[in-house]
Amino acid sequence: MQLKNNIRIGTRNSALALWQAHHIGRLLETAGMTYELVAINTIGDKILDRSLSKIGAKGVFTEELETMLRAGEIDIAQHSAKDLPSTLADDLPLIAFTEREAAHDVVLSMNPSIRLGQSAPLRIGTSSTRRRAFLAHQYPQHVAVEMRGNLQTRLEKLKNGDCDAMLLAYAGVHRMDMEAYIVEHLDLQAYVPAVGQGSVAIQCSSRLDSNIREAIRAACNHAASESCIVAERSLLAMLDGGCSVPVFGHAKLVAGQIHLHAGVLSLSGDQKIESSGIGAEPKSVGNQVATELIKQGAQQLLKEIRVQLASQS
Repeated sequence: MQLKNNIRIGTRNSALALWQAHHIGRLLETAGMTYELVAINTIGDKILDRSLSKIGAKGVFTEELETMLRAGEIDIAQHSAKDLPSTLADDLPLIAFTEREAAHDVVLSMNPSIRLGQSAPLRIGTSSTRRRAFLAHQYPQHVAVEMRGNLQTRLEKLKNGDCDAMLLAYAGVHRMDMEAYIVEHLDLQAYVPAVGQGSVAIQCSSRLDSNIREAIRAACNHAASESCIVAERSLLAMLDGGCSVPVFGHAKLVAGQIHLHAGVLSLSGDQKIESSGIGAEPKSVGNQVATELIKQGAQQLLKEIRVQLASQS
């Protein structure tokens, strides 16, 4: 028997977030459910004159949606998995991860000849401390320019000459049909993405009916993507990282084994700690790699980074 439940999906109000929410909705419809969107502006959407690291809250894109889950105003919330805090409340579990889009970063520019490897300095737009740190580490000739706002807003800033090029996740660029502006695809191994990048995570309240929860999971979850992202998020939780610090991590599934490579970069790019691990159980792999990073001084480096970020706010 098909479920006839109408699922209320909480989402940010940006074009990309709405695309993701409708994607979830279409997966639910395939399983016989209906859906409606409840769209809001989060604190991360409202405060655009400061970098994410300076806003201060860990859940800048999730906190309001979590409040709505607890109040029963929505049944599920959808998030870009890379925007999630490193740890979540026990009563607000993640129940599914959609099939991951290609997880790498891309360079967008109005000038098709631009490449990050060029010697001529460029102004590179980004709102990510991870991308800033990678730029400082690999391409110190360039200058990072703060670039907040949704993808459409950032593209207009690029067109207006606020920067020479932008660094963005391929997944969002692809979903928003902006691929025509891509001038370079960055290698996953050399320019490791953020934890969770490329997948959409579904969160619910622990009070949601278990049958509905399982039906949503069955319709939306992609097992291989889940295994990889659980490994990445286990690492992030052990490091107490998040989307506002330069932690990187990417896992892939090869012949039933999870291969995870992760690390931390200093803001200046002159210090890089990284490690890799392989295993079958996601959380164990994540914890294994995190433990090795901690032995190399990752937590101390992250502590110093947070002090630096706080002093800049």
